[in-house]
Amino acid sequence: MADATTTPTRPAPLARTEFRHFVPIQTRWMDNDIYGHANNVVYYSWFDTAVNGYLIERGVLDIHAGAVIGLVIETQCNYFAPLAFPEAVEAGLRVAHLGRSSVRYQVGLFARGSDRCAAAGHFVHVYVDRASRRPVPLPADLQAVLTGLL
Repeated sequence: MADATTTPTRPAPLARTEFRHFVPIQTRWMDNDIYGHANNVVYYSWFDTAVNGYLIERGVLDIHAGAVIGLVIETQCNYFAPLAFPEAVEAGLRVAHLGRSSVRYQVGLFARGSDRCAAAGHFVHVYVDRASRRPVPLPADLQAVLTGLL
């Protein structure tokens, strides 16, 4: 149990240099909420879009017919600065942990040209057999692509 006298360390924005690959994301009018910035749920959509787009582009994820699919079992996000339409966003990707059947992705969302992320988070995929939904070892081609993001 944490000592009641200690103050938890506040997360800090990550640097662009801490990520291995970047995916451009164009914001949309509907991303903004009544407060004039992208709503918090939109950030999770950008995480999903960046990671799955990367995997599809590299030919290691077939969302329609692949025998193995990734199910999200955990998500988290810290917000440091607002992002809003019509701003261009860049999602930085890296793999924090590569397990036998799971992957912990880390994503930083950057306003174009910014050296520090506006938001940083992670999500964990457990890869499962599409039909049985039981965990399976990462396919070799997927593991090779993910190793490049470590």
